[in-house]
This record gives sequence, C-alpha cells and structure tokens, in this order.
Amino acid sequence: MRFKLLRRRLSISAPRVIVRSHLPWPLRWAVFAVALGFSAAIALWAFEFGKDIAGLDRGARQELAELRAELSELREEAARAQAIAATADSLLKAERAAQERLAAQLRQAEADNLTLKADLGFFERLLPVAGSAEGLVVRGFQVEPLAPGELRYQLLVMQSGKAARPFDGHYELTLAGTRDGRPWTANPLPQAAPLQVRQYVRLEGRASVPAGAVVKTAEVRVLSAAGAVLATQKATL
Repeated sequence: MRFKLLRRRLSISAPRVIVRSHLPWPLRWAVFAVALGFSAAIALWAFEFGKDIAGLDRGARQELAELRAELSELREEAARAQAIAATADSLLKAERAAQERLAAQLRQAEADNLTLKADLGFFERLLPVAGSAEGLVVRGFQVEPLAPGELRYQLLVMQSGKAARPFDGHYELTLAGTRDGRPWTANPLPQAAPLQVRQYVRLEGRASVPAGAVVKTAEVRVLSAAGAVLATQKATL
C-alpha cells in the first residue's frame, strides 16, 4: 500500500505542486526599484567613463570656459561703451551750456556796443565848436516820448575856458504846446533842480505830461544861484 502511494506520487499522474513566495508585493516592488536604480547608476557610470576615455567631456569643459571668458570680455566692453557714452553725453551738455553762455555774452556785447555807439554819437554832437565863447554851454538837448503821458530828455552842460571855476546852480525844463485845444505850458521838474558842473555833466531824466496835453517844444535853461539865466536851448518834438 505504501509502495503504491509512493509510486503514484513519483509518476506522471502525481498531483501538481505549486510553490508560492512568502514575500509581500510592496517588498517585491522595492527590490525591483533598487535593482533598476542600481542598473541605471551602472549605465550612467559607464557613459561618463566612456566620455572621459573619448575626451568629449574635456572638450566641453574647455569650450564652456572659453564661452565664459568671451562673455566676461563682452560685459567689460559693454561697460566701457556705456562709460564712453555717459562721458560723451556730459561733454555734449557742457558744450551746449558753453554755447548758450557765449550766445548770451555775444548778445550782451552787441547791446553794449549799440549803447556805446549811441553815447559816442551823442558826445560827438556835444563837442564844443571851435572859437565859441567861454562860459556855460548847453548842447545836444533832446526830448522824445516814451509812453503816453511821459517824456525823456537828455542834454550836456559844458564849461569852456582854461581856468573855469566849478559851477553850482540849477536848471529848469519848460514844456509848451496845447491842451484841450488851448495854449499850454508847464515846468514838470521840481523847482530849482540842482546842477553842478566842473568841466561837463550829462543830464538825463523823465518828465510827466498831463492827460490831454500835446507837447510841441521844450526848453532848458541853466540858472546861477542868484537866478540869472546863463544858457538856454530849445528842442522841437
């Protein structure tokens, strides 16, 4: 009986035996992942080792170093160009400011030149005439309107003679014309306007004219301290 059982187990008709693993599936997945990672590490090491043998990594490193050096040079050139541009902008602004100052000085010089020419012409007209008598002389008396109700006058009082003493007196200005269709005269200056002359003195001022008055002539008179008229001159507007 025992022989038959042993024979049945060893024969083809013996029942199948299934061998099952006792490892749970999470542990099996972990083992698989570790094996896969180990294989990938080996493959990466083989790849890097192959690059080192072929010299590819050294060329890439050298090219990277060259690119970094070129980038550094480009940055330095850009910084130098920016500095040059800033300097050029500053110089341009300084040049513009200098040109503006020179233009302003030129305009001022032209204005001063015109003023000097006017003064020169005025004094040329006021030069004493050869052979004139000694004493006080009024020359270059001019009157011109500035604005409605205002006039401007200028004149030169001179003393001719070699040993002329300083003069101390006053002068008067008389305006004549019409006002509201009637004859009109007025003295717009304060009474006894002081006047002192050593060799010559230039007088210039403004006079007010009342509303409705039309000035046609003006007369200036130089008077001594006692009130004697020493020189006169008229001007027509």
